[in-house]
Amino acid sequence: MNEIQVPDSPAELWAAVHAARRSLAEELATLTPDQWAVPTLCTAWTVEEVVAHLTAVASVGRIRWIRSVLGARFDFDLHNARRLAEHRGATTAGTLERFRAVSAASVGPSRHTAAWLGEVLVHGQDIRRPLGSSTTPSIGAATAVARFFASRDFAVPSRTTAAGLRLEATDGPFAAGAGPLVRGDTIALVMALAGRPAYLADLHGPGVAALRQRQPATGHR
Repeated sequence: MNEIQVPDSPAELWAAVHAARRSLAEELATLTPDQWAVPTLCTAWTVEEVVAHLTAVASVGRIRWIRSVLGARFDFDLHNARRLAEHRGATTAGTLERFRAVSAASVGPSRHTAAWLGEVLVHGQDIRRPLGSSTTPSIGAATAVARFFASRDFAVPSRTTAAGLRLEATDGPFAAGAGPLVRGDTIALVMALAGRPAYLADLHGPGVAALRQRQPATGHR
């Protein structure tokens, strides 16, 4: 097996973010109008709405993010809804063009670059899974996100979800924790830690039952 390159420095992580956005944009360009309206694993959002959300994340630095959250009185659903509406185009083509325009942006609400890589990887799979796409991110990029998710709660309570479990990737170097074993592809582990129960079927081991009990009732954003 060829050595898997896992991005680690901020420059490497941002390069992975840019590559993941470009890959997703290429796939989005092939969608029909009906596919843009398909519900995603983010249960309240369609494909187009998730894309607009990704554009918003790539467009809002720390100061603008703080102002938006304060303006929404710490209602993060309202904050997300306002920024989504701001970055959604008049048509799906317009929404895609706005996303493409920020594909090379290195902007995020915080310096946790691995979190913003996780944002595009997780939401990319939120879109792809319901559409039946078999495209997956690079194992190296997914490994960087898995390590971040296992180490802390940030945008999602991933460290809490992983607590007391041994997680092992079958396709790459990721491994973390101690306890009942959960094994599977790196991206499946990432998605389960992000609260996407649709990916539990891709995992196996005695720890899967505990992981299933920790999934949210509805998909995280």
